[in-house]
Amino acid sequence: MLVVANVAADFFNRGGVIMWPLLICLVMSFVVIVERALWWATISRYEKSPLITRVFEAVCAGDFDEAEKLTSNPRNPFLRTLHKGLTQAHLSFLGSMQLEASGEVEKADRRLWILATLITLSPLLGLLGTVTGIMESFHAIGGEELAIVKVKGGIAEALIATASGLAIAILCLLPYNYFNRRLAHYRASLERAINHVEFIVESARYHGHDLELFARQRALANPVPKA
Repeated sequence: MLVVANVAADFFNRGGVIMWPLLICLVMSFVVIVERALWWATISRYEKSPLITRVFEAVCAGDFDEAEKLTSNPRNPFLRTLHKGLTQAHLSFLGSMQLEASGEVEKADRRLWILATLITLSPLLGLLGTVTGIMESFHAIGGEELAIVKVKGGIAEALIATASGLAIAILCLLPYNYFNRRLAHYRASLERAINHVEFIVESARYHGHDLELFARQRALANPVPKA
């Protein structure tokens, strides 16, 4: 471990001043990737929750009280979305769910802009390090007997900075594309849940179960206190 640390420290020092902002980029990318990975792991568990199927069955049977209880879990975004529609059907059943779903998608998209920025910024910083390293090399030419050492140092700085910038961009690019794919799937899953519950609510209405009446009675029984 000590040898690896020494090699890493030597590599960092030879990269020049530009390695400090690149280090910040690396730390930011690591933090965002880990945070988003944990967030998506949680969402995957919620998406596979058997409660969602039970909610559909309760709504189809016209048991809106049971459906409301099943969707009262504030942590599950799918249940939250359905709960909003069930409890505000007297205002706008579909609109309430779509509004809640848009907020959930916004949470899923959170911090992805940081990875997108780092994908562009890191190679540019590496290119800046390349320019400064080459400038240092040319400045050293013909100056003194040890100029060859400084020239080699400047070229090494340029190459290390370029490689570091590209490595960070690649590190960010793969998770960024993965998270965007998950975001598209998440959006589609929310839309399917909304469309499914809308369909079975219509089926329940056909069999004499009125969700709007249930929501109106619930709103009257539990009025929202005025501020």
